[in-house]
Parts: sequence; structure tokens; C-alpha cells
Amino acid sequence: MLSIVVPTYREAENILPLVGRIRAALEPAVEYEIVFVDDNSRDGTDAKVRELQQQGAPARLIVRESERGLSGAILRGFREARGDLLLCMDADMSHPPEAIPRMLRALEEQQADLVVGSRYVAGGGVEKGWGLYRWANSLVALTLARPLTKVRDNGAGFFLLPRKVFEQGRDLNPIGYKMLLEVSVKCPCKKVAEIPIQFADRKFGQSKLNFREQLLYLLHLKRLYDYKFGRASRFIQFCVIGASGVVVNLLALAGLQKLGLSQNFAYALAIWMAMTWNFVPNRFLTFDLTAHHPVLPQYFRFVQTCLVGAVVNWSVKVALSQNVPWFGQHVYWAALAGIACGTMFNFLMSHAWAFRVESDAK
Repeated sequence: MLSIVVPTYREAENILPLVGRIRAALEPAVEYEIVFVDDNSRDGTDAKVRELQQQGAPARLIVRESERGLSGAILRGFREARGDLLLCMDADMSHPPEAIPRMLRALEEQQADLVVGSRYVAGGGVEKGWGLYRWANSLVALTLARPLTKVRDNGAGFFLLPRKVFEQGRDLNPIGYKMLLEVSVKCPCKKVAEIPIQFADRKFGQSKLNFREQLLYLLHLKRLYDYKFGRASRFIQFCVIGASGVVVNLLALAGLQKLGLSQNFAYALAIWMAMTWNFVPNRFLTFDLTAHHPVLPQYFRFVQTCLVGAVVNWSVKVALSQNVPWFGQHVYWAALAGIACGTMFNFLMSHAWAFRVESDAK
């Protein structure tokens, strides 16, 4: 049986026309159910689903009263669905129900683990009228996720997979609105098929995509990169934040000297300001899984780590320039080697000690 999971929030106007198109596309050839997962809209969605049930449509409603979020709603629907095939689609009719039979055929004929209704394969497209901002927003989002998955339209919300593939997914914990990314990265989707669809603009209601959702998308990407690439992903984040700390250090030094502070005192204070700057994004981004831990112990451990890392940096530079003739003639390369060793030390100690997971510390 096919379970069609439709997350909703204030989509009551779309419920009846959507189900009408689904029924026309699938009946009587396909056994299916439609599972609406609503984030407590209180807009009459429950009445619409009851009306459908009275008409004989295989629809039911799950209401989430204390939770919010598109991906979480899809995950809830997949887990409570009864079918052995799981399909996700939006309620706003941007995804054509008429494409579902083609998706089912692709799943069977190509023995795929995942089928995506794609805007970005031959024959696919979007409705005319997308402005430059919307195109640019979509392109940037797709590009940022490209290293994570081989799905070309990795931002799609219209996809199908067998339950057995979904149930093999590990650590499913989506945030934001890109459930396909979560599935394609964490489920064993070795063979992916993309079929072309024409993406339509919504006719009723309002889009839920806002600045907050875009920030959640970036956080979701960060966590998926950490999941797929592990420590290498965190190290890159650590280095980027460290580079921003260099800028803060230099700006603070210049500003403090203009205030009349002595050079040595200004330099020491600028170093402290840069370390504090680095601590905040590392706590909430690089090592975000420990961001709920007490802040002061983490801060003092991080400062101690950075101070020892500075000694490592200086020691490597001095040792190379004094004991290796080539580095003695190329002191900047010796300095870069010191910076690299100091950075690696700081990262490893931050990972193992400064931002340690409490359970690992016991």
C-alpha cells in the first residue's frame, strides 16, 4: 500500500482540491492512504478531512499540538503510516499528483531506493513568474547541499521511498523544511531516480518559507555535513571561525591602541577578545551538540586550550627556524607551520576537552 504523507499548517483551502486530484490520479489502480499531519492550524483542516472521510476518501489526520516544523511533521507521518511505500508531497498543489503513477513505475522498474519528483532534470521545470530572488535562493540552496547527495533537485519536497529503506535510516533528526536531504543522507539510498515534474505556484494560502526557515536550513546543512564528514567538517568550521578571530584580533588591537593603551597591554587584551569571539560560534556551531552545557566551564577550558595552543604555535616556529636551515631562510613558512600545528592542537583539545560531551567526561 502507498501512504501519501502531507504536512499542513493553515492549508485548509487546499485539502479538498488536492485529494480530488490524488483520487483521480490513483483510483482504482492503486491502494493508498492519505495522512495529513497538521501543526494545530485551527483553520478547519480537521473538518475538511472529516468531509473527505464521509465521501469515502482514504484520508486521516494527525494533529501535532506541541510541535512545529515541516520535516518533523513528515517524519511523524512516515512513522505512523500504514503503507510499505512512503510518499511525501506538499499540500499547496505545487507538486502534481498526476506524477505519482510515474514515480511508482520508476521505483519498480528501476529498482530504486528513492524516487524524486524533480524540477531540474530534462522535462522538468517551474511555473513562469519566478523572480530573480527566488531563482537565486533556490540555486544557492541546491549548491550548498550538492556535496551531501547525488540528488540533483536536493531541495525537492516530492519524493517516494520504500518503508524498508526509511526504517534503515540512522539518527533521523531533521530541522527546517528539507526532509529529502535528511533521507538521502541518512537512509541507504544507493539508487536514486529523478522524474521530471512541472512545479506550480500555490493557488491558496501563503508560503511558510521565511528568514527563520532559511536559517534552520543552514543549521540543518551544518549537521548533515557533520554527520557525513565527521571531524573533517568540524575542523573546517573551526578554521573558518579562527580566521574570523584573526580579523577581530587586529581590529581590536588597532582600536585599543587608538584609545591610548600601551602596545603590550593592548595586544594581550586583543588576544583575549579574539579568543572570546571564537568561543561563541564554536560553542553554538562547531560543537553545537554541547551548547546546552554550562557555559563558564566550557569558556575557561577553551581559553586554557588557546593559550597552550599559542605556546605550541610559537615552539614549532622557533624549533623549525633554528634547527632546519630551509625554514631558517624562509621564516614565514616556519610561522605557517607553527600556526597549522597550533590550530590542530586547539581543535583536538577543543573536541576532546573544552567542548567535551558530559557523558564522555565521566
